[in-house]
Amino acid sequence: MNKYLILVVIYLKLVVSAYSNPNINARTGILIDYHSDEILYESDPDAQIYPASMTKIMTSIIAFDLLKKNKLSLDDMFVVSENAWRLSQSGYSSMFIMVNDQVSVENLLKGIIIASGNDACVALAEGIAGSEENFAEMMNEKAIEIGMTSTNFTNSSGINDPDNISTVRDIAIMSKYLIDNYPIYYELFKEKTFTWDRTGGDPIKQGNRNPLLYKNVGVDGVKTGYLAVEKYSLASSMKKNDRRLIAVVSGFPTKNLRSSESLKLLNWGFRNTNTFEVSKKDKSLFELDTWLGKSKKIQATTKEDYYITINKKDIRNLKVALKYSGPIVAPVLKGEKIAQLDILIKDELIKSLPLYAAENLKKVNFFKSLLASINYLIWGDV
Repeated sequence: MNKYLILVVIYLKLVVSAYSNPNINARTGILIDYHSDEILYESDPDAQIYPASMTKIMTSIIAFDLLKKNKLSLDDMFVVSENAWRLSQSGYSSMFIMVNDQVSVENLLKGIIIASGNDACVALAEGIAGSEENFAEMMNEKAIEIGMTSTNFTNSSGINDPDNISTVRDIAIMSKYLIDNYPIYYELFKEKTFTWDRTGGDPIKQGNRNPLLYKNVGVDGVKTGYLAVEKYSLASSMKKNDRRLIAVVSGFPTKNLRSSESLKLLNWGFRNTNTFEVSKKDKSLFELDTWLGKSKKIQATTKEDYYITINKKDIRNLKVALKYSGPIVAPVLKGEKIAQLDILIKDELIKSLPLYAAENLKKVNFFKSLLASINYLIWGDV
């Protein structure tokens, strides 16, 4: 027998807002919900860009990956080469390390993330891979691994190179990967200052280049960028309560617009949309009726976390429905697909999620099975 059971109907007070395009003054941009991966806004998101210092997100990821695997330590010391030092003398953003300085991985990472030091990027790359060229190969391998399909890294800093290219979509993918996989190290991206006790001079205190960190609006990363050919760019992430949005926009004509327009885009996303947790892997449990089982109920769950992001104007039309052919006949093995969860807006199916048995269900013995069958034939009671 078929059973279609409405499990949850979400009725929330409708928030009235004008859901309109935010009209961001930049060449290319994207806004995504961190949990649902829903694209809330996009403007030519696959256009080629020069990522500039946003490249340093991947440079940090390579180091974080090695730290996580215990192949690198924050206390490891790398010797600064002349090649790395020269970048501090070339007018680029720098940590101001000196030739033959021995600098810890921790300080190099702070120099990269907070001070946007190009010299620190080269020192870290050479310390990890022997050369910046080898390090760039590691960056490209990681980019492919995490789904960046339109990116090519040629150096660790993002300074002028016509072959160091990406897209705002790929930068958003990279930013989410960073936040998702290295939450402890990601804390570095919200630090506002870094003081380097340099050799041969007074300590240098530098502020984080991300202008949104100073507005106390929930932004905790990620990275700015600037090249004359690309103009101003910013990958930013804002968190409010348990929800996070990631914006990447490039081609701002001025530094002030980079700040104000990025903030406008993030606020627009929070103001006009909501994200709901539909199911948590192995934690959200749904009860189904059973037939001829030692238990009258069996619990089912999804094999992945699932969130849905919708326009606030559609909140009252959101439904989550449990669909299965039931009752579920025993025996059932744990992990066996037994139902599905349907997400609907205005009765239009948005997504179907398979549900799997969260436990084994054994069949009752022959006599109990026979009795249950007789009861069903007489009373229709299952």
